[in-house]
Amino acid sequence: MKKLLGLLLTLVFAANIQSFAAGIEVLPTMQSRSNAQDRVWVGTFQLVWNDFMDKIVHNPVRFREGTPVMVHELNNKAFTVDDISEKSYYKITTKVTKNTKRQIEKAIRKKFKESSDILDKMDLTPRNDKFLIYAMLKKDFEFKNEFNKLGQSAFGDGQTAEYFGVLKGSNEKNFGNDVKVLFYNDSNDYAVMLATKTNDEVYLYKNSANKEFQYLYSDMLKKQAAFNGETVFGNDDELKVPNIKLFEEKSFDELSGRRVMGTNLLIDKAIESIKFEMDNKGVKLKSEAAMSIMKMSLMPENEIRRFYFDDTFVIFLKEKDKNNPYFALRVHDITKYQK
Repeated sequence: MKKLLGLLLTLVFAANIQSFAAGIEVLPTMQSRSNAQDRVWVGTFQLVWNDFMDKIVHNPVRFREGTPVMVHELNNKAFTVDDISEKSYYKITTKVTKNTKRQIEKAIRKKFKESSDILDKMDLTPRNDKFLIYAMLKKDFEFKNEFNKLGQSAFGDGQTAEYFGVLKGSNEKNFGNDVKVLFYNDSNDYAVMLATKTNDEVYLYKNSANKEFQYLYSDMLKKQAAFNGETVFGNDDELKVPNIKLFEEKSFDELSGRRVMGTNLLIDKAIESIKFEMDNKGVKLKSEAAMSIMKMSLMPENEIRRFYFDDTFVIFLKEKDKNNPYFALRVHDITKYQK
């Protein structure tokens, strides 16, 4: 019995370790595909990439040895500074000098009263051939009114969570102006928008489909447009939202050490961090991203291509504007053709 109990405890501990290790995947774009059940995206790294393209490469980024899908997605610039107010971000593109770190720390302290979580993880040794692109995105806002703390209850299959929201008969305030119903199709397909004291909006969409963020967002808007029901959050309606708290950091290793085609630029390191909290009072978001770039000795971009038919090959002859050749020859033993 003791051995069985010990084995069960070991399995539970191992499962918890595995679950913790899996973490939350940080995605570079809203279009990125992922098999991770828990994943997160914020536009900070995209702001860094946009400046990499616009201020340093001056072209879409491609790699000579093959360009990953994520780079093509980043090149699309689906998120730009036009999608967020200037007061909510800070960014800089600069040559790495002895004052670079101090300059950024001073700027984010002045603008956001924040310190950096990632600058110490970048190699900022001063070099004339090294550049740094850095961005911080900061949001801190309150809901229009504080929601009620609802305590713990079930979440998913066998889990529990702390919730906030509105339960029928439990609130003394009218939350009709704080919660907007986008649609309610059934008990597993609905979405709401929570109002805030700023111009920020919080959308919550109940959907278990394992699709890209961009797909889910578009899907939510399509359902909202098609919904003909009541959009006012009524006195008999209820809302339960779990408290959320996360800190994730991601090094985009698939970019490190890659040379940009047509340039002498090499990506040294790319990193992003995300800190997000949501409770009955509101939302706090702090995200940083940075990328260091090195100038390398310029290598010839175009290889000498030698089309040497010096082993087995095939010849086809075809008339112009015809679909099929009228002659074909496979040459293997050249002595049969050169007497």
